[in-house]
Amino acid sequence: MRALLFPLVLLLATPVTARALAPAVTADPAPDAQYPAGMASFQLPSQGSLLNAVFYLASGKGPHPTMVLFHGFPGNEQNLDLAQAVRRAGWNVLTLHYRGSWGSPGAFSFAHCVEDADAAVAFVRSSAAVARYRIDPARIVVAGHSMGGMMAARAVADNTAAVGAILIDAWDMAADGRRMNADPAYLTRSRREELDGDMPPLAGTSEDALVAELEAAPRAIDLIPTAREILPRPMLILGAARAGAPTARAVAAAAQAAGARNVSLIIMPTDHPFSDHRLALADAVVRWLARFGR
Repeated sequence: MRALLFPLVLLLATPVTARALAPAVTADPAPDAQYPAGMASFQLPSQGSLLNAVFYLASGKGPHPTMVLFHGFPGNEQNLDLAQAVRRAGWNVLTLHYRGSWGSPGAFSFAHCVEDADAAVAFVRSSAAVARYRIDPARIVVAGHSMGGMMAARAVADNTAAVGAILIDAWDMAADGRRMNADPAYLTRSRREELDGDMPPLAGTSEDALVAELEAAPRAIDLIPTAREILPRPMLILGAARAGAPTARAVAAAAQAAGARNVSLIIMPTDHPFSDHRLALADAVVRWLARFGR
């Protein structure tokens, strides 16, 4: 790895194909007959609604460090391969669908996503979940992709017990809203059509309602000030060169300007879903999580 212009932020310089992948990316762990790996599906409570959730449970007695993983908008890419790799590394991984998305009851909105993210972190810290799923409540990391990256940042900012955040090509939603307000042409017909294509998995909302939320640009979905609130806890910021890399760099630079000492930036030459860098993505996440143990 080599330093960027900022001494505290790192860029992955060596292609993942040129070095060995982390074992959890490529190989299953030895089975544990008494405490085997498993999966639990259930409904997670949030503001009176029940979110469809799946817990990928690591093998071994534990207690296990646990990652909460949020998908983006609307959630076509759910990064479950990443969840599996992290579980092989000895971590539990909680995934879920926000209210009004993919069959979870309730109405979808960005404000509800923020509440649901907070509810997920509160759930993995609850005494009942800690006992049932063999969770180490002192080692909870929150990760998210795209819109989920914004939700991960907000959830870590809101929950000081979370020890770190992983932002995967995170969407700076409020910045997009401000641009919509400043330049009406920014919300073009093609962008409307793109939004329309994302609506079928969502319930209780509309294109106009979601655009209005973005244009209001509330602080809860403003990525850079939210990321500053995470400090001094560590962050891994991953950007896609053909998509959100400028935002990733801006977040890393803002964190450094705020005095960050434990922020890593990795830019990969890929698209927003990391379509041709899935192993590299898993490798980067698993290696970064190793600082917290297994």
